[in-house]
Amino acid sequence: MSSKLERLSQSLQEVFGEKLQSLVLDRGEVTIEVSAADYLHVALTLRDHESLHFEQLLDVSGLDYSTYGNGGWAGKRFASAAHLMSIRHNWRVRLRVFAEDDAFPVLDSLCELWASANWFERESFDLYGIMYAGHPDLRRILTDYGFVGHPFRKDFPISGYVEMRYDPEQGRVVYQPVSIEPRENTPRIVREESYGDVGHG
Repeated sequence: MSSKLERLSQSLQEVFGEKLQSLVLDRGEVTIEVSAADYLHVALTLRDHESLHFEQLLDVSGLDYSTYGNGGWAGKRFASAAHLMSIRHNWRVRLRVFAEDDAFPVLDSLCELWASANWFERESFDLYGIMYAGHPDLRRILTDYGFVGHPFRKDFPISGYVEMRYDPEQGRVVYQPVSIEPRENTPRIVREESYGDVGHG
């Protein structure tokens, strides 16, 4: 582990103490996890604290842990991960938080702290169904406004629920039930011709 990451980890532990549910250093990256109740306060402190100074939010991504560890996951299902960067200190941190309610996941929005969170949170809402309380314009961004469901949830069917097509008689796009039969995707395996041959010396 580099001295810079050691310094960052130590600063995070000193500043947040028991508010950190976990701090993981892996593959040169620092990930901290906090509770949903502490999420906004911790994010504000990450931005404004002199020894941390994470002035830039690079990404917010939704996560669905429903099949994590081959289905052996016992924790909460939906999480959000914010990737932050300090230009002043030249270091990064991943801030992860789990939504308390799996049936209706809600987390605080980071839009008031970093304007760049706006579209990222809309994307996470659209694809995972995670609601961001306090977001100024939380609506779909990648799927159609009338779309049903959230396509990145691991229980969403591969073919979806409805399909759309242009109807020349009506002069508009129409929605109808999916007309293709569901099938299981099997990865194609390509092997070299000499695969499995034992060399003779």
